[in-house]
Amino acid sequence: MSRGWRYTLVLCVLLLGSGAAAVVWIGIHSLDEPTRLAAPVRFKVAPGASLGRVAAELAAEGVVVNPRAWVLYARWSHLASAVKAGEYEIQPGTTPRELLMKMVNGQVLLHSFTIIDGWRVQDMLDALRRNPDVVSTPAEKAPNLMSKLMEKLGLPGLDPEGQFLPETYRFVAGTTDLELLRQAHAALAKELDSAWMERDPALPLRDSRELLIMASIVQKESGVPQELAKIAGLYVHRLEIGMRLQADPTVIYGMGDRYDGEIRTADLRADGPYNTYTRVGLPPTPIALPGAAAIRATAHPEKTDAIYFVASPKDDGSHVFSSTLEKHNAAVASYLAHQRQKASAEAPR
Repeated sequence: MSRGWRYTLVLCVLLLGSGAAAVVWIGIHSLDEPTRLAAPVRFKVAPGASLGRVAAELAAEGVVVNPRAWVLYARWSHLASAVKAGEYEIQPGTTPRELLMKMVNGQVLLHSFTIIDGWRVQDMLDALRRNPDVVSTPAEKAPNLMSKLMEKLGLPGLDPEGQFLPETYRFVAGTTDLELLRQAHAALAKELDSAWMERDPALPLRDSRELLIMASIVQKESGVPQELAKIAGLYVHRLEIGMRLQADPTVIYGMGDRYDGEIRTADLRADGPYNTYTRVGLPPTPIALPGAAAIRATAHPEKTDAIYFVASPKDDGSHVFSSTLEKHNAAVASYLAHQRQKASAEAPR
């Protein structure tokens, strides 16, 4: 080989080497380039998907500009096999390197479902079915819906009302409604057991089941947290003196679909298991899903001589408590006068 050809070959190798180095440098540099997404993108890594397929799909979404460099970096770093399946949320500005580490660490997107204090079980089930991130299992047809529900949860014979703790539950994509319900029931059981173990020793309730029933009534009577213990104390006082609970929410619950927003005298007189105007003691089951605050307040009721209460004219959800019927009637009159005045002020002129 002549000296001229030798120089030409060396030059070509050097040029090729510098070109490859440039390609590598550009690829590595792209790993730290923030994504130019206009909004967060949800991306699913399918179980068993190859990293090459994941990279191609990310490129199609406009998330990774240089998918080959992303895959090569993952393999070079021994991270390719550590990418975990699941649903991820990619925020604008995330770099490909950051995204890779997010997938390696399994920082999957967590969805949420909130059970509201005071909901009935049916309200909760309706909300579950409306949640697009929850996988719904086939629903049983009425009238077997509730009994079949508890059987599916491994709790045959247990009435479902009150058996799920109101709070926000976080879950990954693919979670079923039954899985969430098991979690909510376990949370309720833990909260109730703890409250019962730490209850006021003078509490005139026989077991944690009665505590849950009473707590559900307390929950429905007030949305003001500061009042829960006082309302619990009022109902405990009624029990202690042999007075009927006379709780409107129990009557409403017993009316079911017949309730149209108003309780009439005939409803209060119609005897039934949930009519605490006609029957002494607690109703047979909870009437709602009480929150942890209501359960704790019922386990530690405030000592009070009040046996009556009515909505306060303050219009803040609070109540006026009275120890005598005379004072209660005066409080009722004051509330009604306030309502008339309010209606008159709001009437069109």
